[in-house]
Amino acid sequence: MVDKTGVIPDTQIKGHRDLVEEVIKTGLCIYCGACAGACPYLLASRGRIVVLDNCDRTEGQCYQFCPRTFTDMDALARKIFGKPFGNSEFGFAKELLLARSTDKQILERCQDGGVVITLLGVGLEAGIIDAALEARMDDNKTPHGFVARTKEQLLECSGTAYEPCPTLQTLNQLPDNSSERLGIVSLPCHAEAIAKMRTFSTRNRVNIENVKLVIGLFCGWTLAGGFHEFMQERFDLPRVAKFDVPHHPGHTFDAFYEDGSKEEIELEDIRHFINPACAFCWDMTAEFADVSVGSGRTKYRGWNTLIVRTEAGAEIVALAKEKGLLEAQPLPEENVASLKRAALNKKKNAIRELRAKYDGHLGYLGLSEALGKKISPD
Repeated sequence: MVDKTGVIPDTQIKGHRDLVEEVIKTGLCIYCGACAGACPYLLASRGRIVVLDNCDRTEGQCYQFCPRTFTDMDALARKIFGKPFGNSEFGFAKELLLARSTDKQILERCQDGGVVITLLGVGLEAGIIDAALEARMDDNKTPHGFVARTKEQLLECSGTAYEPCPTLQTLNQLPDNSSERLGIVSLPCHAEAIAKMRTFSTRNRVNIENVKLVIGLFCGWTLAGGFHEFMQERFDLPRVAKFDVPHHPGHTFDAFYEDGSKEEIELEDIRHFINPACAFCWDMTAEFADVSVGSGRTKYRGWNTLIVRTEAGAEIVALAKEKGLLEAQPLPEENVASLKRAALNKKKNAIRELRAKYDGHLGYLGLSEALGKKISPD
């Protein structure tokens, strides 16, 4: 339980009941699925974690790997990068690139520059991974975790689902004796949960060492709380080919149909569907991923921003360029400056919200108060 000041006090491994009290009931759950799939008592379904029955375990991986229970940022950074957590706006970066696929088939179906599918395809072809865990939308455009093992299956996962997807439930449901080498496409919250699994190791579920590549997606928020029902009323969902939220000067949520037509909704009309838990998220760029991918923004439509963070990330990017499947150039300085501003604002806003919620403290976010004040002095 939280102490009388509202602070999650230590790194003690707690259990199911503590997860429900500290995360699910307090509005911190971001529906990543890290607690579900390997546990008979918790199920990710219809946008929320369903408690099927009470569990009397006082220690559990459901609590330990949740990205919204106490998270020692230094411990995670030392495991993933070999260094303590720093105060960079967007985390560790070996290289900052503007990149896009050269594969016409991918470009026809992708969201921006097709970098994610290209890197996963290169990984499958080179034998770096045997399968990729992604979010795939069904005919009704509800996202579900999906294991892709071919290029065509990767293409089925193209496009952005703006609703949260419990991808890690699908990871946890894989056989614990599986030896498949995995790539995972993750939001920042998923990447943090995977980093906790890598740091503290998994038990009685798929070996986390099987995960050879984590591709993180930039994220500011997800849409929940009745948003899917809203879309069902506004769009012909089975005919939608993809969704998009265009950058400035656009201010809409767009649905593109298979026949090339488009319907749009003003962002102000859907802002109230933003998941309240996203206000407490400090990470815009998936800082614990091997590579992180976002839009190239207005001036570079059809390109991706690509942050290379680890040796595994550098290896897959270099291989994609060597094969001529990825076109890349240094990220322009104006984009770097914009990325820094946006990522820092995300951190400042989260720290402000956490201090308000936890009586001046940072709650789950295991940063020193000094570093927290340096990032967000307000």
